[in-house]
Amino acid sequence: MSVPERLANAITAHTRIVLVVLLLLTAAVGAGMPMVDDDSSLAQFEGESDESKALERINGNFTSEQQENTTRVQVIARGDNVLTKESLLSSLEFQQELRANESINETLVEEQPITGVENVVAITAINEERGAQLSAGVEEAIALQREYEQLNESANESDPEYQAQADELESQFDTLIEESTAGLSENQTAQYADSIDRIRSIESQRYGLDESDPEYQELTAELEQARGAATAGVLQSGESSPSIDDQIAALENLSDEEYDRTLENTLSSNESDDSAAIGLMSTSYEPGSTEAEARMTLLTQSTASAEGQGMGGGAVSEQLIDSQLEIRELAQTQAQDYLVFGSGLITDEIDRSMNDSLAIVGPLALLFVVVALLIAYRDPLDIVLGVAGIIAVLVWTFGFMGWADIAFNQMFVAVPVLLIGLSIDYAIHVFMRHREQRETQRVSDERTGRNATREQREADGTGGTVRGSMTTALAGVGAALVWVTATTVIGFLSNLVSPIGPIREFGIVSSVGIVAALIVFGALIPAAKIEIDELLEARGVDRHKRAFGTGGGRFSDVLTIGSSAARRIPLVVLLIVALLTAGGAYGATQVDTSFQEEDFLAESPPAWTQNLPGGMAPGEYHAKDDLEYVNEHFQRQDRQAQLLVEGDVDDDDFLERINETRNDTAESDIAYTLATGEPDVQDPLSTMERVAGQNESFNESFTAADTNDDGVPDENVSALYDQLFEIDAEAASQVLHRTDDGEYRSARLVVAINGDATNAETTSEMRAIATDIEDGSDGRWTATATGDPIVSYIVEQDLLDTVLESLVITLVAVFLFLSAAYWLTGGSATLGAVTLLPVAFAVSWILGTMYLIGMPFNVLTGMITSLTVGLGVAYSIHISERYRLELERQGNVWSALRTTVTGTGGALLGSAATTVGGFGTLAFAILPALRQFGIITGLTITYAFLASVVVLPTLLVLWTRYFGPDVSFDTAGAQTGTPTASDGGTEPNGGDGE
Repeated sequence: MSVPERLANAITAHTRIVLVVLLLLTAAVGAGMPMVDDDSSLAQFEGESDESKALERINGNFTSEQQENTTRVQVIARGDNVLTKESLLSSLEFQQELRANESINETLVEEQPITGVENVVAITAINEERGAQLSAGVEEAIALQREYEQLNESANESDPEYQAQADELESQFDTLIEESTAGLSENQTAQYADSIDRIRSIESQRYGLDESDPEYQELTAELEQARGAATAGVLQSGESSPSIDDQIAALENLSDEEYDRTLENTLSSNESDDSAAIGLMSTSYEPGSTEAEARMTLLTQSTASAEGQGMGGGAVSEQLIDSQLEIRELAQTQAQDYLVFGSGLITDEIDRSMNDSLAIVGPLALLFVVVALLIAYRDPLDIVLGVAGIIAVLVWTFGFMGWADIAFNQMFVAVPVLLIGLSIDYAIHVFMRHREQRETQRVSDERTGRNATREQREADGTGGTVRGSMTTALAGVGAALVWVTATTVIGFLSNLVSPIGPIREFGIVSSVGIVAALIVFGALIPAAKIEIDELLEARGVDRHKRAFGTGGGRFSDVLTIGSSAARRIPLVVLLIVALLTAGGAYGATQVDTSFQEEDFLAESPPAWTQNLPGGMAPGEYHAKDDLEYVNEHFQRQDRQAQLLVEGDVDDDDFLERINETRNDTAESDIAYTLATGEPDVQDPLSTMERVAGQNESFNESFTAADTNDDGVPDENVSALYDQLFEIDAEAASQVLHRTDDGEYRSARLVVAINGDATNAETTSEMRAIATDIEDGSDGRWTATATGDPIVSYIVEQDLLDTVLESLVITLVAVFLFLSAAYWLTGGSATLGAVTLLPVAFAVSWILGTMYLIGMPFNVLTGMITSLTVGLGVAYSIHISERYRLELERQGNVWSALRTTVTGTGGALLGSAATTVGGFGTLAFAILPALRQFGIITGLTITYAFLASVVVLPTLLVLWTRYFGPDVSFDTAGAQTGTPTASDGGTEPNGGDGE
């Protein structure tokens, strides 16, 4: 007795023990289901590349213009003209509402949580008013000091009247400082008082000197510097922005002329002015214009204080998601049109699209399977058993995920559909073979006039009972099911070579689910069916059912197309296959790869989905359209490429090289251009230029370090860095890394990227720029191109590597497995290669189809090659194994082939229909990547089925002729009937089957 027969006997002889053990095991494994967490972050797909490690070093060694542990929400005002005073006031009032909302306000950072054009214009107006106030105070202080000097010149210090006048003047100075600094911080007030003291001292020294005196001129120059420090210097040293109430009041108090002038000055294109407002305008804005169709306000939220702080992989906490949803809800209540865009909203839509997809696809897949089984089984009890088995398989799979601590992500939405299709595939093969065996015995009994009891059938081994037929069915199909499971598991486990973590986890979970399907439908459900059928037949209920595809008719005729072609036109079949495969192979080389946020963002669901019952109806989706708008009109906060330069970055030649790099970047097509026409690039040199424009002492050092007057320092660079850190450590630490011992070991350049620039284009350009930095450096520094777009491109390449490597591994492993399996079971190892060949054809066809319909490799479709082999080989195995069995029993090629394609082919048609239909339901998913995966997988199953029933028969005939056993090819000796028995159609008494 063979191993499959012994296992089949063990299962069918101890059905109650099998039921108890497997049900308890199902409950134990299923206890892990509540422990399954979810993770929709795209960061989990990033591998351990040099670029990602460089990005980690940047995050660890540099601060960011966007503060650490923060995220930004972009609130974009849109309209005919969003620069009117009314529009800006409306935005400031909206900010008040945001700050008044407790759940939103508690997520905002403490310093400058909201920055918009409205804030910049209002603060400019306030600063202009305060500047005028401070300047007036300076002029009054100079006048008072002159009075004081005149008093000293004309009066006696011991005169009581002199002292009273001097005290009065000092009191006027105090009043002047108090009135001039109204609304300023303590630090600003103290700084202004120091400036007034300096001005008084300078004026005292100037008093009495002739204007032509060189000393007078020097003091006048010092006085001008002191004036600047007392006005612009004091305002720039502000510790916090004016309150929103003050900003609203400042705008309301401006006349129309004053408002237009302030707006033009704020939004001017003066390159020496680092205007924050320009960066908040759309790319179509004309600097200095008082009209615009869109402007942006940035809200900065803290991620460190949010709940779920410990979540890794770029996950967004529920608190931030909820707060951004509230921001959008508040925006929708405003009279002005706002677009709200943020990582929390994207995460929310990805999460909802996963849930909505499951809510739609899950029931549809089950409904389709039930309908398909109703057609194939035509028996309510078998349908119930099939559905119960599917549920058990899903319990095993998700229970394993919980125990293994594997999070549910976008990819795993496909797992239930995958397992539903595969589970029902197993069920159909077992049930159809069981029905074939029972039907064969019934026909045999009718022909011989025999009416044996169940005990007699068990005694003589005819297997006509429920238990006996199931034993024969499991023994006959068991080996094929084990082989199918093994090859499918090989296909999915080949994804373990992928550097992308979720793909590896998908392979593991799918493999566990497939093994669970084998256990459930190879033991649990057969045991349950035996117990139930025997119980019903003991009460007089006939449980005989005809197997799908047998007994002649239209289906049988369709299924015999492959066997007929193998007999009549084998060369034509091979020629057509060769042409299709060659075309597919060419298309395979042209398929693109894609890993972008857009792949996971849902579009607005079709109207019919709103009529779905209950919780199946999906919500609304805006992020994809909003993302396209932001890409077109603004700089996205997550679209930045970076260059990490490591080594002797304090070398005197370094800033010259940085200047050349910045010029190269400005000429690149990928660089985002501000409304001023300049690229948005942040680097050590640009930071120095900005600080030099604000600080006189640093400007002197900056200019002195430029020995060739080209605007770039070329000596004392290290000392210049030190001074930069002393003056503005925050700005310096954004572009320079200073170690604890004061050495400068790395620098970075941050380049804003166009929203429509592809990851491949960005990576190519930035790597070329990095190479230019390194060229001629003599090893003094190295440059690495990194940033989110480049890391995403690495993921795309990892996807392509996964496609190629998993395909090669799967093909080689499955070939070796099948060859060994057929050899060990007494067959020919060459049959393994023949069995695998149609699957290789199907891989070529599916890749060619992806090229024709423009479908790229993404995190789901990137597994299609291993999935095609893993799933497709199942159909070939069933055909080859049945053919080998029938060939041995009948001894005639054409009879064996006809029996195979009508018996096993019928079961394959049923399983293919349910699998295609199950995956086809993914076409209704809200998640775009899932829709693509469902479509391409459905086509994969179709191709694999056609290859097995149309192409494989021709290959099997050729194999039999040149490598197979010595059997008859006589068409005249072939059976003309449709043998349906699993024993080849021969009768127990040795009849011919007619």
